[in-house]
Amino acid sequence: MNNSNQAIPDELIWRHPFILSSGDQPASIDNFRPAESDHTVLDPKTYEAIEAEKLFACINYTRTENGRLCLYRSLARPLPDAQVLQMKQEALREIASNQEICEALERYVEKGIKKEPELKYLLYGEFSGGLTTDVPTERTGKLEFGGFGYHQYREGTQYVVDRVAAAKALPRPESRYLQALFSTLQAFDQTRVYQLMKGPVYMANDKFKTQQEKPKFLPLPRFRPTIFKWIPATIFIAAVYAIILFFEILAPELGASYIGYGILVLTVPVFPILLLAMGASDRDSVIYPLRKQYRQSEDLARFLDSMGMLDELLSFHRYRDSLQEPMTLPKVLDEPHHLLIADNVKNPLLIPDNANYVPNDVVLDTVGRLLIITGPNSGGKTAYCKTIAQIQLLGQIGCYIPATNAQLVPAERIYYQVPDPGQLEAGMGRFGHELKRTREIFFNSTPLSLVVLDELSEGTTFEEKMTLSEYILKGFHQLGASTILVTHNHELCERLQSEGIGRYLQVEFVQGAPTHRMVDGVSRVSHAHRVASEIGFSKADVEKHIKKHLSGDDKQTG
Repeated sequence: MNNSNQAIPDELIWRHPFILSSGDQPASIDNFRPAESDHTVLDPKTYEAIEAEKLFACINYTRTENGRLCLYRSLARPLPDAQVLQMKQEALREIASNQEICEALERYVEKGIKKEPELKYLLYGEFSGGLTTDVPTERTGKLEFGGFGYHQYREGTQYVVDRVAAAKALPRPESRYLQALFSTLQAFDQTRVYQLMKGPVYMANDKFKTQQEKPKFLPLPRFRPTIFKWIPATIFIAAVYAIILFFEILAPELGASYIGYGILVLTVPVFPILLLAMGASDRDSVIYPLRKQYRQSEDLARFLDSMGMLDELLSFHRYRDSLQEPMTLPKVLDEPHHLLIADNVKNPLLIPDNANYVPNDVVLDTVGRLLIITGPNSGGKTAYCKTIAQIQLLGQIGCYIPATNAQLVPAERIYYQVPDPGQLEAGMGRFGHELKRTREIFFNSTPLSLVVLDELSEGTTFEEKMTLSEYILKGFHQLGASTILVTHNHELCERLQSEGIGRYLQVEFVQGAPTHRMVDGVSRVSHAHRVASEIGFSKADVEKHIKKHLSGDDKQTG
C-alpha cells in the first residue's frame, strides 16, 4: 500500500541526536560512539566485538561530512523502529528504480560538497582579526582564521541559501521518507534562522531583526558582512576633503594648503585603525552572537540532518552497487519477539576480498530461538556469529545486506560476549569477570534482543560449567531472546537436546579441512592436534625442541 499522502510524524524521523553541535566544537563521530552510560541498541563492548568501526568503513560511500556523520550515527546508535526502517527501504527502492530521482539526488549532494566546510568554519571558527583571511589551522582542537569572520559569514550563509534553492528544484518523490526530507529542505526558507542567514540583518537594542521583523519606517543599523563600510568610509573621506578645501579655499591668505595636506597625511593612517575597530566590533557583537543562534537552532539542525540523511541513503545505494554479490533489503517485521531469517548470507567485512566466500543460512525464529554452534577451532564459528550480528545491524539501519533473501525484526538490544581477560577487575578472575558480563546481558535482555555468547562459563570446572551453562541458557530461552552459543561442550548440547530445547549447527569438515559451512548437528570431535601442528606446536614439535635443548646442554657440559 502506498501511504505517500500521509505525512510522517516528526517524532519518527527526528529521534537521533542532531549532528549539529550547539557547543563550541563541531560534532564528530566521537559524539555518537556508544558509551556505558549512553547507548541505544549496542553497548560499547558489543560495538567493539562485532567490529562496528570496520563495518562503517565498509559501507561508507557518503560524499559529505553531514552524510558521514549521519551514517555513523545510524550504525552506532541504531533504533528498533520497524516503521522507520520500512520507510527508509521504500526510499531506497525508489532511488534504485527511479533514475530521475537518483540522478537528481546525486547532483544535489555533489554540488554541495565544495562549499560544505564553509558553514562549519562560520559556526565553529575562531577569528583572530587583521585585514587578511587565512586558511584554517587546527590548534588545540579549534579552527583558527585571520580576519574577523566576514568571509566565513558570507560563504557559510550563502551555502545554506544555495542548498535551499537547489532543493526547490528536486522532483517530487513517491516515498514518504524522501518526501519528509525534501519538505524539510524546501521549507527551511520559511524559518527565522533562514531569514537571518539570507539577510539583511538589522540591529535593535542588542537584538537582531530580519527584514520581515523590522518596522517599515523605523531606521535601524544594518549589518553588512564586509570590513569596508560605505557610510563610515564616506564620512571619513568627506571630512578629510572638507579640511583640505577649508585651507585651500577659505584660508588661502594663510598660505596653509600645506596644513591641509599635512592633516591628510596624519589622518590617513587612522583609517585602517578605524576599520580594525569596526571589524572587531562586528565579530564580537554580531557574528559571534548570530552564529550562536544558528548553532542552537533546531530548524537548522533538521535541515543539515536532512541533507546528511539523503547522502546516507545514496551511500547504501552505492554500497549495493559496489559488490558483485546478491544484495537484498530484508523484509522488516513488527513483532513482539526478535526474528532473523536469511538465505545465502555472506560476511560483509570478508566478501570484498574473498570472492569465494562460502555463504550460510541464518534461522533465528520461534523454533530456533536458542541456537548452539559446535565444532573444532578455525572452522568459522566466530565468523558466522559476527556475520549474524553484522547483518542484523545493517538491516536495522535500513541498509542492504549480502544475502539472497532475508527478513528480520528490529532488536531492542544486540549483545555479543567474548572472553575479555585484558579487562579483569581486582579480586575477580576470568570466570567471575565473564559471569558478571553474562549477568549484565541477561538482566537487560528482552524478547526483542539478539544475544551471542562465545564460550560461556569458561575458567571453571567441567561440572560447574555444565550446571551454570544449562540454567543460563534455559533462562535466555524462557526469556524469549534470540540466543546463540558457541561451545565445544557436546555434553551440554546432549542434555538440552533431551529436553527439546534449541537448534544445533556444527562446522563442516571435509577430509580434515573446514569448508566454513554450517550444517545441522552437534560436533563431538576436536581438531586441536591439527591446529597445533599447523602452527608448529604439536606434541612432536615440543618433544623435538626439548631434545634439541638437552642436546645443546650436553655439548656445553662436555
